[in-house]
Amino acid sequence: MSALAAGQVPVRRRPGRPRHEELEQKVLDAALELIDTEQEITISKLVEYSGVSRAALYRRWPSLTLLISSALNTGRVVPPAICGQGDLRQNIFNALFGHGAEQAVEMYSESRFRQRIRLVMADRELQRAYWQTHVKMRRVPIEDALRAGMDKGILRSDLDVEACFDTLAGTAYYQLVVRGESFRLPETRARLQTAFDTVWRGMVAHSSR
Repeated sequence: MSALAAGQVPVRRRPGRPRHEELEQKVLDAALELIDTEQEITISKLVEYSGVSRAALYRRWPSLTLLISSALNTGRVVPPAICGQGDLRQNIFNALFGHGAEQAVEMYSESRFRQRIRLVMADRELQRAYWQTHVKMRRVPIEDALRAGMDKGILRSDLDVEACFDTLAGTAYYQLVVRGESFRLPETRARLQTAFDTVWRGMVAHSSR
């Protein structure tokens, strides 16, 4: 718990306005503390835990929904562009389910992952905000790689790229959310590989088969 929440006397700052980034991080840290301890997130609690005024908080986030969305995204990054050389199928599989994807899952603790699922499923407005402001951005590298595959004639020209991504990524979410499996289990990886290969066969252009 933060020093302020624990009743300790906060360290006095030197005169001058704190940097915007520092203020923002204080609020996000306070929101994550509330999320991790499964407390209700309110403006009053965020002010108490962070020491940031309501006015300063609202200058950065016009709504509590957008603030929670930003907190849930802490520690998550947009993946790098997928290499255009080599086996497109393998490059996309590695981007979705390879070592980098495993590390990304592990960096985002299981408890926080479950809290994220709980929060967004309980609040459709938050779910949409999280999708619009964060999740869509992380899809771009793979969607771009799929479009490049279509341009090269490797993949069918009539593919709906967003639907393809949903189908491929959905296999991973089913393992994590529905089955409660770890990416590291051999049986989970075999299931992911089989599902990916099945979908990929339907995406490949006839001339590439």
